[in-house]
Amino acid sequence: IETEEELEKTLETKDPCFILFYAEWCPFSQRFLPIFEKCAKDSNHQCYRMKIDDYPHLCDRYAVDVYPTIVFFEKGKAVERLDGIHGVGLNEKQFQDLIKVCHLRK
Repeated sequence: IETEEELEKTLETKDPCFILFYAEWCPFSQRFLPIFEKCAKDSNHQCYRMKIDDYPHLCDRYAVDVYPTIVFFEKGKAVERLDGIHGVGLNEKQFQDLIKVCHLRK
């Protein structure tokens, strides 16, 4: 997802999806991107990345305080989330656990 408009259109479809909010300058985001891509292949839901650098107001809208943060949306609403840990980021097991929880929501 490259723009705020794309994000809105994605959420308007109401299809369940994971969105990774990340910052290009953040080393924890950069380290997690390949993990996100790998784990996304194991998910039955769509997975998108949203670089937040040019859209800081979206941090307020989606309560993103730490990068990276993954939010799971159903019917356009945030229903589950995984916030990065300050100074640590996220790891593969955390994302796999979130995928499992969200798959159980079906």
